[in-house]
Amino acid sequence: MLAVLPLAASAQDTVTEDRVRELVRETLLENPDILIEVFAILDQRAAEAETASRADVIAQQRLLLEQDPNAPVLANPDGDVTIVEFFDYNCPYCRRVKPAVEALIEADPGVRFVYREWPILGEGSVFAARAALASREQDLYEDFHWALMGMDGRAEERSVLMIAREVGLDIEQLQIDMEALEVDEHIETSMRLAELLGVTGTPAFIIGDNLVPGAVEQSLLQDYVDEVRAVAAE
Repeated sequence: MLAVLPLAASAQDTVTEDRVRELVRETLLENPDILIEVFAILDQRAAEAETASRADVIAQQRLLLEQDPNAPVLANPDGDVTIVEFFDYNCPYCRRVKPAVEALIEADPGVRFVYREWPILGEGSVFAARAALASREQDLYEDFHWALMGMDGRAEERSVLMIAREVGLDIEQLQIDMEALEVDEHIETSMRLAELLGVTGTPAFIIGDNLVPGAVEQSLLQDYVDEVRAVAAE
């Protein structure tokens, strides 16, 4: 008798659970909007968790992201807000965002840009990145960078060297400097940081604790810059 009572209770529990599942299923079938709402909540929570996790990684890597002595710095080197851009010279969206970046630099003298050469679109991209980094030895990175960003067609060895001549680079010296250890280190660091941050494409901007992907407008970049300043002022 003592052995039978628990079994009876267990069976009753099972029936109750099955009935609950059936009622839930009926409710969801009659009200599919509930599922849409649930999925939206789950997506939002996942996005918030991803954002928080990325912000932690940015905080951990901030010194390297913003103060790497082996990364080119344009705009105001003493600016109060640093923007880090991951880019590829063969990326059409990087070229598309060029006017927005230039406009932001002109409109906001407090912005400091750190450039991370991240050549992910083939051998031409690698050659262009190495050439751009090597041009630092001749103090022509800025001119060369904007010229490459504004070029027509793909960045390949021939087209890159043609633009290098146009901006006044010593081509023989450039090709020697392209093999420097510092060039290798910069690209390797870009690859490592992109992986840590979960950057999946170019362009991608790091502004404060935020990852801002894509060819965004100047106004959006400015909003993030203003947000960083507001937080710093608190």
